[in-house]
Amino acid sequence: MKFLSRLFLCGLTLALTLSACAPAPVTPSQAAPTASPLVSAAPLEATVTPAPPKSGLWLDPSAPAQLVEETAAWNLSAASDPESAAVTLKVAQPQPTDPHQVLWVYALVAPFPTLVDDVSAYELRSAWSGKPAPSFAGRPLLMAESTRAAFAALWGEPAEGSVKVLPPADLESAAWANLPAWAVIPFEELNPQWKVLSVDGQSPIRKDFDVVEYALTAGFRLSADDAAYSLPASNRDAGKLTTIILTGVTALVRATAKTMEVKGVLYPGQDIRGLMREADIAHVSNEIPFFSKCGYPNPSQTALVFCSSPKYMDLLTDIGTDVIELTGNHFGDYGPVAMLETLDIYAQNKIPYYGGGKDMADAMKPLKLENHGNKIAFIGCNPVDTGKFPTATNKRPGAAPCDFEYMTQQISELSSEGYVVITTFQYYEYYSPEARPWQADDFRLMADAGASIVSGSQAHFAQVMEFHSGSFIHYGLGNLFFDQMGDIPPQPGIRRIFMDRHVVYNGRYISTELLTGMMEDYARPRLMTPEERAAFLQEYFSFSGWLPAVSTPTPGPTLTLTPLALPGGTPTPVP
Repeated sequence: MKFLSRLFLCGLTLALTLSACAPAPVTPSQAAPTASPLVSAAPLEATVTPAPPKSGLWLDPSAPAQLVEETAAWNLSAASDPESAAVTLKVAQPQPTDPHQVLWVYALVAPFPTLVDDVSAYELRSAWSGKPAPSFAGRPLLMAESTRAAFAALWGEPAEGSVKVLPPADLESAAWANLPAWAVIPFEELNPQWKVLSVDGQSPIRKDFDVVEYALTAGFRLSADDAAYSLPASNRDAGKLTTIILTGVTALVRATAKTMEVKGVLYPGQDIRGLMREADIAHVSNEIPFFSKCGYPNPSQTALVFCSSPKYMDLLTDIGTDVIELTGNHFGDYGPVAMLETLDIYAQNKIPYYGGGKDMADAMKPLKLENHGNKIAFIGCNPVDTGKFPTATNKRPGAAPCDFEYMTQQISELSSEGYVVITTFQYYEYYSPEARPWQADDFRLMADAGASIVSGSQAHFAQVMEFHSGSFIHYGLGNLFFDQMGDIPPQPGIRRIFMDRHVVYNGRYISTELLTGMMEDYARPRLMTPEERAAFLQEYFSFSGWLPAVSTPTPGPTLTLTPLALPGGTPTPVP
């Protein structure tokens, strides 16, 4: 009984529990409302103002004048900042492999009568930072503001007082007025009154220039969406540069010829061969005819009547001679037959000549050449009395006489046609450095007519130089191949020579380098040592009126020659 009662109670409890867990009945009033259709909200409009389109051109303040002129042709308005510009040009570290970068070459320059030739990049950067090396001029580097800005971006700001900013037009006059003074200018602003100093051996006026290795190259990066905007890859194009070496007297006779017989025909050129062959146009003024009946050379020959064996022509071809000058006093020494044979030899070797020829018309005509797009013209003459040194006539070969009216007319016409004109003289010979007044008159007349370079090929003893009417005049270069060794040691006197390397770029004469040599063995010019070169340049810059007089001037050379270390006796001087 108790068991049944308990069972009843458990069942009742379970039923109550389940009824409590069941959902409550829903009345109609409590039913869920019918769902309404969804309404899409209108999207919110953007409240950000769109950026204005980029336009105009922004140029870095360091951009050189020529680049600024290049961009002017685009007719773009000037942008106020690089962020708003459609086209920008910014200075950057030079990257030759970047197709969007312009490599701009600058030059370290000084007034022409400067003795220093080369500095290191370390010395240059030290001077910029206010710690100049002793080799530096001791004065601030002169430059335009754009140049200062370019290298400040590349090297950091210069030390106070290490740089002086001037208008570009004032740099040259300021440097010349404050010798010694150095400047940094863009390559395109070079002119002959500046001397270009190499940096770590690299110079932008030389054929072996390497823009990657050069310390004074700046990059300018062009950014533009439109490919129509473009700039030249650089301000220096090797394909537009021509180098010309002018030399003095060549006379392969007497002791020079005897030395060639003993030591080899090519021996005299061994030390200058590389320089001559590197030049685009290597000039030789050969005074002597090649003649197949010329006898064996005699170093002690007293008669001033000369000829050279035709085999000696190998020396001229080996050094890379490109142009022969025939104004020499001795071209006619063995008469018309020898002169015509000489002209045939030049023709066989495809070497053009000027200043002499098979007749008057041939002798007087200018020689016109083109190299790397540059037009170069040579014209030369011999003013010496025609009764003493035969010159060309209408029926006879010979040297070109000096018809100054004809010469000035030709020079003016050639210059107007875009030629860089080089005029050379076989002038009267003097054994001292100064130019005589009448010599100066004749040389300056050529410069006034439009010759860019006027050079004396006659001088056995080197003469002074000057700038006149924008032209470079060198009154006499000295010997190239000749046996004059008239020294009184340690004074080198007549042995010292100039070879002038002139540079033409894009149709314009821009620079001259004075190469200096010393004659050895009565035949062989060698390059001077640094000490010899510094003394020689100091002396001649002083003689030229550019530097103060040297404290101990070198006396004029004696004309008594030292004994020749070859059989045959002692040579005599040629007046």
